[in-house]
Parts: sequence; structure tokens; C-alpha cells
Amino acid sequence: MSRHSAEHGHTPRSHGKRRHVWPWIVLVVLVAVAAVGAVSALTLYRQAMEVKAHEERAISLMAGLKGLSGSSASGVGKDTVDSINTVLPQLQAETAAAQHITEGTLWSVASHMPVYGKDIATVRGMTRIVHQLTTKPLPQLADTLGTLANASLTTDDGSLNLEPITQAAASMKAANQPLQQLVQQYDALPRPNIGKIATAYDAGRKQLTTAGTTIDDLSNALDIIPGFLGSGGAKTYAVMAMTTSEARSSGGLLGSVGVMTTDNGKISIGDFRSNTEYIPYGAGDPTADEQRIFNQWGPLQMSFDMRDLAVYPDAQRSAEGMRVIWQRTPWGANQHLDGVIMVDPVFLQKMVAINGQVTLSDGRVLTGDNTAEFLLNTVYKEYPVSMQDQYFTEVATQSISAMFSNINLTKLTQVGQAMSSLAQGRHFSMYSFDEATENSLKSAGFTASTPDDEANPKIGVYITEQNPSKMDWYVHRTTKITRSSCNGDGSQTYHVEYTLNNTLTSSALATLPDYIAGGIQVPSLARGMAAEKMLIYAPAGGSIANITTSGNGTVSVAPKQTTMNGKTVTTTLAFLNPGKSLTYSFDVTTSPKATTDLGVDQTPMGWEDSGVSVDTSACAIGAK
Repeated sequence: MSRHSAEHGHTPRSHGKRRHVWPWIVLVVLVAVAAVGAVSALTLYRQAMEVKAHEERAISLMAGLKGLSGSSASGVGKDTVDSINTVLPQLQAETAAAQHITEGTLWSVASHMPVYGKDIATVRGMTRIVHQLTTKPLPQLADTLGTLANASLTTDDGSLNLEPITQAAASMKAANQPLQQLVQQYDALPRPNIGKIATAYDAGRKQLTTAGTTIDDLSNALDIIPGFLGSGGAKTYAVMAMTTSEARSSGGLLGSVGVMTTDNGKISIGDFRSNTEYIPYGAGDPTADEQRIFNQWGPLQMSFDMRDLAVYPDAQRSAEGMRVIWQRTPWGANQHLDGVIMVDPVFLQKMVAINGQVTLSDGRVLTGDNTAEFLLNTVYKEYPVSMQDQYFTEVATQSISAMFSNINLTKLTQVGQAMSSLAQGRHFSMYSFDEATENSLKSAGFTASTPDDEANPKIGVYITEQNPSKMDWYVHRTTKITRSSCNGDGSQTYHVEYTLNNTLTSSALATLPDYIAGGIQVPSLARGMAAEKMLIYAPAGGSIANITTSGNGTVSVAPKQTTMNGKTVTTTLAFLNPGKSLTYSFDVTTSPKATTDLGVDQTPMGWEDSGVSVDTSACAIGAK
């Protein structure tokens, strides 16, 4: 399973209930009685009780692995290493015993029974996969983390010591690859028919997903951190600060741009300049397609100057536009730009949560809970426009500067996992103009792009606000994905319902300034209206069909196909007054090469929750 699999819509179960997930074996035995005879049934029953006991103990041990079995917000630290090493011998013994039993002849025969044989086969697969997890990836992971835990990660000047990180990256990747393969194998097991077996399957999948996502995020981050922090020489990045309250495809309107220099593990943050300082230096050289879709089609005509560089759904195009403008400025003309970093307030909030609270120049304290809302909504209500960029700059400077200072293993993993997971949600993105570095960033998932991976299918849905406002703080988006069939060629078909809901009330609208509510610069758009220009992409190698709309919002421009920069895309325009919503429903077929469930890549909202739920119960990937 890819790290995206955390979006799956399976219901979590608390650790306290996991000991009850195995009584389904009794049901299997009762069905088996009629098929295999009394003696075999009694043997199967006895063995099933033994498997039940072994697996209950194994599940209990795995649930106690610190940092791997629950939320990874606290990071993976030395206590994770200690907990793995403590329980590993017993864990391996329990899973080995369960696998040995289910590999027996009687279980092999029972797995071919009509109807319920599939469920027995799934149980056999579950015990095999969990045992393999404990024998190779888990010990390798413990060794790698143990080495990092014992290394000196902070230099005398407080910056990050890159040498142990570089050494750990390769061994972490070696542990991560088989782990992800096992998670994918678990995903490919047919979901059982018997309810209690299905519950056990879902609980196991949830647990493996959590561990798999945590390790995948950490592995990807360790792979790119040394290069990012200047292990091969000093690097200069433009830090593009986006406000998702005024949505652009890759995030939001750019309010300011800072300069970050990294050199052998140390970060230095230079001046942030307001977008008004960049406007005199022109646009970022849009293509003819981009001009047509974002400017000529209106109703809001994108200028493609610094404010609108995130209008492109591909971070590469935003970076290229940034470099073009950068080179025209007095401060950038003689300063080589190695790449760009795009961040939004959700990313900054996560860094504040890790590094500690930020105190603004006026005494206001921001924490890991209120930073995003302050920067995306409160600041526009309580401060004049001239002060807004200043506060974003204060938060960005303090939180980014502290990312890798005075670090230990726990903080390193917190930062690394946050970078990786938030990159998946487009709250953070990077692009390097060095080809080798960019290849690493791209493969690790740090460069946002429209769907281009056939094996890991995603639809792309990208929003650009047409009402100059900060209305997208109030627009909540949800996606419901339901698999309908697994096709003979290996592809899958899904039904998707993508809903946009303007949560602003009429009474709240009356209290908002025009700067938030809009309705001024574009005469056809009212105060409080969210006018969402949407780009909808099919998964790579797949297709979208049967688009319909429902709800009490207005479809101003019906969905129509066009092309942008060589890719087919569906465009549409939705008007949402306060309290109104629209749902776009359509069918999606993936590439036959797809190996994971369908996901969504979308313009980020002002919070981490993507609003995506996935129901894959109709069939399993690979089922004909």
C-alpha cells in the first residue's frame, strides 16, 4: 500500500477491542463441519482456537509498538526502538505459530470450499503477511532507528548533522520497500464475506496502513533531507507563501515570497517581500493553454504575476514562473535560484506544533491548533491589509528556521513525517531546477503534479477562486469514492461524488468585510459567493465518464473537455452562495496497471483532513 492508503474509508477500532476480532473462526468451523466431516471439523476447530490465541497475543504486542500502532504525531523515537526490540522475539514466535497452522493440509483443503473457502484463504494470507512483517522489515527498521537514536544529530552550532541522516536513508529504504510490498499484498486479499472475518480484515488493514504510512513518510523524508539542507553545497530557495482562503490550483494566492538558504544542515531565512514588490516585474510566461483557461475564459482574468503563480496545478510550472520573475528583479538577477518551496498556513501550523508556540510582535500567541485559522481568516478580520503579510512572515520565519535546529530522533521523525504527509495534501511542495535532485523529490512525493502515476491512480480536482475574496475558508469539500467493479483487464471502475459546500451563513456574511466576502471587483459575483473554477483530471492511463451535477448551487459553466499542456482535462465553473452546495458525480476507470485504490489529489483546504472516504468492498484489486 502506498502511503495514500490512509484515506481508505475503513472504520478504525480501538486497541481495547482488538482482542475480540478473532471469534469469526468459530463461524468458519461450523460451516466446515458439513463439508469435511466430523473428525476434520474437530481438528480444524481445535487449530482455529490455537490460531485465535496466537493472533490475539500478536495483535496485543503490535498494538504496543510506540509510534507505529497509532497516531504518528508524537514521532518515532528511541522508545519505538526499545518497544520493537522488547516484543520482537515473542511477536515472531506467535506469528510463526499461527502461520504454521494455517499452512497445514486441512486449511489448504478448506480454502477451496465453495462460498466460504475464500474467507479461509484470506485468513491464511493474513497470517503469512503478518509473520513476514515481523521477520524482516521490522528488525531492519529497529536497527536503522537504533543507529539514528545513538547518533549525534545536532552540531555544535545547533544545526542538523547530515552524515548519519545520509547513512540511515539507504537502510530505511531497504526496510521500507518490503514493508510496502506486504501492505499491498494484504490489500490484494479478497475482502471476506463473513462479517466478523471482514471486521478482522479491516482492523488488520488499518493497523498495517498506519505502520506503512508512518514508515513510508519517514523513509521519503530521510531520502531528500540531506540534499534539501545543502549536503552538496549551499542551496537557495524561494519560499512561496500561499493563502488557501483564496484558492489557486496548487494552493492559493501568493501573498509574499521569502528567501531560504540551506548549507550543510543549517537553515537561514532571508527577507520576505510582499507580492506588490514583485508585480512590477511582470508575469511568469504562461503557455497558450494556460492563457486560454485562466485568463480568456474568465470571469476573473488571471494576471500570471506573482500573485497567481499557484494557479498552475503542476508545481513545476509555478517554479518556472517564479524563476522567470525572480531573474528580472534587482535582488534576484545576480542570485542563483536552486528551487522553490510552496507552503500554506497548515504546514506552518504543523511546524509550530512541533517546534513550540510562536509569539507575534503584538503579543498574540499562536499554537499548533490556531495558527492556520489565524492566518487564513482571523488576520483578515482583525488587522489592516498592510499588517497581514507581516504576521505571515513572522510565523514563517520562526517556524521554518526552527525545523531542524536542536534536533533529536523524535523531532527529526516528526518533521520528516510532517513534510511527507503534508506534501501529499499539497500543503507543502518543492521543486528543484537540478534534474537529479528533482528526480529524488518527485519519486518521494514532494513535487505536486497532475495525475501521472498509473500504478497509484488518483483523480485530480483543482480549484481557482474567481471571486477576489477569502471565501475559500468557508468552502468545505468532500469526496466519496465507491469501487463498483474490478475489470477483466486489471483496471477498476469507481463512482465518485465530489461535493463543494459554502458553509457561510447569511448572518455571518453581514459581519464580514469586503476583503473576505468579495463581490466588488467582478460585478457579476455577489458578496459571500464562492465562484469555483474547477479542473478535473482522470487518473493516468484512465478515464472519466458520465459527469452529472446535483444540489442547490449553480453550475455557471457546464463540464467540458479541453487540453492543457498536453493533458486532457474537464473544466467547469460553480457558483455557491452562502449555504449552497453542489455535487459533481462521475464514473472513473483506472489504468490496468493500477495496484492501489483510487485516491484524490486536490487543491488544499485550510485543514489537514482531505474529506475523502473510500469504499472498496465491491471487489478486491486484481479480482476478475
